[in-house]
Amino acid sequence: MNNGTGTTIAVFAKAPNPGEVKTRLIPALGAEGAAALHRALVLRTLGTAVDAGVGPVQLWCATDAEHPFFAECSRRFSVQVLSQCDGDLGVRMHHAFEILLGASERALIVGSDIPALTPAHLRAADAALARGREAVLGPAQDGGYVLIGLRRVAADVFEHIGWGGADVLDTTRARLTRLGWRHEELPTLWDVDRPEDLERESVRDLVLLVRRAHR
Repeated sequence: MNNGTGTTIAVFAKAPNPGEVKTRLIPALGAEGAAALHRALVLRTLGTAVDAGVGPVQLWCATDAEHPFFAECSRRFSVQVLSQCDGDLGVRMHHAFEILLGASERALIVGSDIPALTPAHLRAADAALARGREAVLGPAQDGGYVLIGLRRVAADVFEHIGWGGADVLDTTRARLTRLGWRHEELPTLWDVDRPEDLERESVRDLVLLVRRAHR
């Protein structure tokens, strides 16, 4: 049980180093272009999180928290920048939730490559937790999830999961059921992972800007 109030949104992101982010998009955009798109997606996600108005927004960095891009994000959106711990995605989310829920009553973790995410999605997630649900999930089209929100934390939600696989969401649902936690789910969204995703409407504007800048 924590002594905090309200909700904190944590945006998970990697440093935009060319050749290290969005590598499956490199054939379509080049290494510099893929990194530029990653930067644009992170900025859009932070703007969405701030616009949701549900509480403080933090930027949790998986690599190189001292990267100048993260300092730019902090200045532009007045967000706190923190470092993720080492380990797989489950270890890193579990660690982040332990910290987040030590200071807030509710917490949301979102990825940084979800162009269709809106402030309304984040408000709906927060509302589900405020109604007493222990968890909320934002399903992804690939079988994972783009968002998870919790009122309490347990390692079982995150351990021994094949991150990136098509059964992540189903496994997480089963874990929540096993814990006896009630949860709600948001509408299914998609993240930007494959070249064909670049043709989707909600990301076309960013892709066009990237291609113009990296001709």
